[in-house]
Amino acid sequence: MENNAYRVLLYYKYVPIEDPQTFAAEHLATCKELGLLGRILVSSEGINGTVSGTIEQTEAYMDMMKADPRFHDIMWKMDPADGHAFKKMHCRAKKEVVHLGLEDDINPNELTGKYLSPKEFFEQMQNEDTIVLDARNDYEYDLGHFRGSIRPEIRNFRELPEWIKENKDMFEGKKVLTYCTGGIRCEKFSGWLVREGFEDVGQLHGGIHTYGTDPEVQGQLWDGKMYVFDERISVPVNRVEHVVVGKDHFDGTPCERYVNCANPACNDKILCSEENEHLYMRSCSDACRTHERNRYVKEHGLTEEQVQEKLAALDAHQKTLSV
Repeated sequence: MENNAYRVLLYYKYVPIEDPQTFAAEHLATCKELGLLGRILVSSEGINGTVSGTIEQTEAYMDMMKADPRFHDIMWKMDPADGHAFKKMHCRAKKEVVHLGLEDDINPNELTGKYLSPKEFFEQMQNEDTIVLDARNDYEYDLGHFRGSIRPEIRNFRELPEWIKENKDMFEGKKVLTYCTGGIRCEKFSGWLVREGFEDVGQLHGGIHTYGTDPEVQGQLWDGKMYVFDERISVPVNRVEHVVVGKDHFDGTPCERYVNCANPACNDKILCSEENEHLYMRSCSDACRTHERNRYVKEHGLTEEQVQEKLAALDAHQKTLSV
C-alpha cells in the first residue's frame, strides 16, 4: 500500500448519533480541513462513508474517528489508489444511513443475522442446502457476483423485502447467506429476514470487499468485478481467477464497462464497449437516442444532420445483424 500515494476508505457503524444535522456539518468541515474527498451519510442510527485521500490524510481521519468512543471499533476497508476516487466532499444528514423501506425499522445492534468470516462464507455457500442471496441492486449483480447466487429482480434496496415475500417458497428449508459491498445493507436486511421467520441466516461480515482482500480465501468463487459508488466504478475481487460475467447491453459480448444512458430522464446504467457507446450514442433504446435532451449529442456537439447520419448508420448496422 505504501507504493500508492492515495487510498480509499470504506466504513460504516450503526451507533446512536444525536443531532445528525449538526454532526454532519461539523464532520464535513473536518473532512475538508484534512483534504479528503468522498461521500458520507449520517443519521440517528449511525454513519456510512467512503472517502479518499493521501496515506497521511486517511490515517489522520482514522485516528480522529478512533478517538471517538462511538467509532473506536469501526471495521475499516482500505484500497490503494493512484488519486482521489471522488470529485467533491459531501457529508449529509439523512433519516437512515440505509433505507430498506420498512414501517417498523430494524436496529442491527439488536437483531441481525450471524456474522460469517470470509472463510466461513466460502465454505458454507458450497453446501447444497444453502441459498446465497445478493442484497444489492440488479446493475451491481450484473457486473459481478458470487457464483450461483440469486439475483433479485430489484432496482433499489428498498424493493428487496417485497421481492422476498413474493418468492419465499424458494427459501423453504434452506440456509440463507446474504452479502453486499461493505456489509452495511446486510446488517439490516439479515435482521429483517430473521424477524420474518427465516431460521438460519448468515451474512458476509465486512462484505465483498473484505472477502476479496482476505489472504486465505482471496476472493475465490466470485465472478466479475465489484461495483463501487465512486469514480473507479468497479474493482477486482477474485485474486485467483477472473471470470467476466458482464454482458454488453447491445450485442451481449463480455463487458465490464459501465456508462449511464445519455437520456437524462432515463440515466440507466448500461454495460457497453467504447465502440458501442459511439455507435448507439450511449443510449439504451431508440427513444433515448432521439430524446431532445440527449447528453451524447450535446457533449459531442452534433448537428441535427450529424445525428441523422449516425441514426442511419446504426439502422444499417442493425439490418446487417438481422440478415
